[in-house]
Amino acid sequence: MSKASKRIQKEFSEINQKPPHGMNVDLGPDGDLYKWIITMTGPQDSPYAVSIRPFLGTRLPCIVEAATMGGKFKIQVSFPSEYPFKPPKIHWQTKIYHPNVSSDDKGYMCLGMLRDGEWKPNTMMSAALEYIRQLLVEPDPEDSTEGAIAQQYKEDRKEFNKQAKKWTKDHAK
Repeated sequence: MSKASKRIQKEFSEINQKPPHGMNVDLGPDGDLYKWIITMTGPQDSPYAVSIRPFLGTRLPCIVEAATMGGKFKIQVSFPSEYPFKPPKIHWQTKIYHPNVSSDDKGYMCLGMLRDGEWKPNTMMSAALEYIRQLLVEPDPEDSTEGAIAQQYKEDRKEFNKQAKKWTKDHAK
């Protein structure tokens, strides 16, 4: 087993023993250790949480209040054979309205810590995943892949939140 495989296996085991909040981590197709599929729920304090209004016409003994639950987003993590000396690649498989994620079918994420020049071999994937989830709460418009969305985030937060909620409702099921 290569050094990369050992490191990836170790991190995968650790993440599954104590998964980051709001995330589930699985191996990719055919159990490929070098491809992970992350299912992430949108944080409650973000526009990526979906409001659900239960049907109140049921015969339940109690009144059920409206609940908020995060949209479900799929993210693919691809590890290079040189991991941990080269960073993994992150691709959002679920479309998301976000200044740091390309809105095309590639779903490329602009994240400083995952750039070749900024990646540190001692960075653990659990920390990177936590940082990605935090970007849903606080996008970084200064390091964006979608300039128009970043501009809207800075200048018209209300409209940004409206669009982000709509995309979440439409795509993050």
